[in-house]
Amino acid sequence: MALKAALLRHVRVPVQTLNPGLSLTLTGAKWGLPSLRWMSSHDDHLSKNEVTERVLSVVKSFPKVDPSTVTPEVHFQKDLGLDSLDNVEIVMALEEEFKLEIPDKEADKIDSTNLAIEYIYNHPMAG
Repeated sequence: MALKAALLRHVRVPVQTLNPGLSLTLTGAKWGLPSLRWMSSHDDHLSKNEVTERVLSVVKSFPKVDPSTVTPEVHFQKDLGLDSLDNVEIVMALEEEFKLEIPDKEADKIDSTNLAIEYIYNHPMAG
């Protein structure tokens, strides 16, 4: 999955083909046409820094967590003293924050801010 996400961030695919005989400027303004996007990529993909900030914010806002103890490397159970139900609630809050669905099999593996950051950063649909 991580390999797929990494590839999607760098692969460009054509989104529109124009009549080869038609000459346009880059914006299409010469012909009164709207701007065209020639290639598509995951340019709008979240930066790792943004993902990190938002994940930390979600974890810090969890009622049972002392915000001053939250770092990008903190483990939910070992460092924050949370139980497995709390872990599930944090993952659900992350799904809501990033508008994505994390399959149960993957959600069970997310037990630290670091793993949450990596999973969300590599998810192609995170927004």
